Amino acid sequence: MFVCVCVWLIIVIIIMSCSAVTLSVATVLSVIAVACLAIGFSTDNWYEIRVDTNRTRQYLDAINNDGGGGSLPSDYDSNYLYYSRDEGLFRVCFADKKPKELSTYLSPTQTECFNIDYYIPENKESDSFTDTRWERLHMARSVVALYIMAFFFIILSFFTGVAGCWKRSHANLVSTGLLQLFSSLMDAGAMGLWHAVQFYDHHKLKDEYSYAAWPDVLKQPGVTEFYYGWSYIIAWIGISQLLVASIMFLSAARCIRSEKRLEQTKNMQYLMPVYPDKRSPYGLNYAYAYPGPYTYHGSQYGMGPYAY
Repeated sequence: MFVCVCVWLIIVIIIMSCSAVTLSVATVLSVIAVACLAIGFSTDNWYEIRVDTNRTRQYLDAINNDGGGGSLPSDYDSNYLYYSRDEGLFRVCFADKKPKELSTYLSPTQTECFNIDYYIPENKESDSFTDTRWERLHMARSVVALYIMAFFFIILSFFTGVAGCWKRSHANLVSTGLLQLFSSLMDAGAMGLWHAVQFYDHHKLKDEYSYAAWPDVLKQPGVTEFYYGWSYIIAWIGISQLLVASIMFLSAARCIRSEKRLEQTKNMQYLMPVYPDKRSPYGLNYAYAYPGPYTYHGSQYGMGPYAY
């Protein structure tokens, strides 16, 4: 489905590459892309973790008393791993209930959340991290840094885009397209690093903060399920739209340059060189209409010109 949408968008771009509405469509796509990226960046539904409470209790009862209704673990009410939650770039928010002893606050979306610790500044706890944990931490920090840098370049592209549309400047539109292309690549790189962070948590890390340290009951089939949330999907939509907008800006810049060259070629046909011409405008020689210099041949009385 995503491939079909991309192919359709590329066809539309090719058809509209020299259309008068190309710049307008590119501008609208840029605004929508920035809105999607801002929403995805600030919300917390990137990774949805759903824990089935009933199955968790059944597995725990079976483990403790061979299926006979035993007691729950002592940290069942305080460990957030036993609760359904949504993970974002900055917060972890609980979908239904929250642990009793965990300190949380109310997020802008009216959910109970706690912040993700990026260890800035570093403390005694981070001093005990392994090299693999440090790699994971640096990648998580880079995700946020790449998004912020991408937003910075998008803001610059808006200034060059306004100047390019107003002046119909080829250079400004090329700068706008390249800045947005660079921003979309940076956002895509941030998404790739985010996936790498998830891979480290589930497969490479074996410390107390990773998936390997989760209670065994949560690893049972059907107890814990993982989904990509709507914030993650909106972020990808924003990246794809920003990429399409950058291509459209570059196409519009090429079209404007071609139109200007065509106008210059047409104007050159009406520019005739004017050279000074001393000749008669009709090409006639009037010298034969008047006799040349007179020659005195003497008088009829035979006297010279000075005879008296």
